[in-house]
Amino acid sequence: MRLRDDQIHRLAEKVYNDLAAEGLITPKGERGAVVAGIAGAISRDFSREQVLERDAERLLDETVAAMGRGAADIDRRKMLRMIKEKLAKERKIVL
Repeated sequence: MRLRDDQIHRLAEKVYNDLAAEGLITPKGERGAVVAGIAGAISRDFSREQVLERDAERLLDETVAAMGRGAADIDRRKMLRMIKEKLAKERKIVL
């Protein structure tokens, strides 16, 4: 998923507001700094997911190439999803 910086900031504001409204957080810093920290965490998570996506596509291409003709009947979408799930589990990324 690709979000613009302003969308990530709005998402971070929403997370902060919801957590604060439920009394689940007690911020020790200024609101803006906390929201910036949340936005940074969201951005890093999206970056990790993009790297995972590229790695999964590369592994799929390598696997299909190695299989030669046997790869003709492979459902690429299903196999890509399986590779992504495996990589996500190994890297402890929640998809």
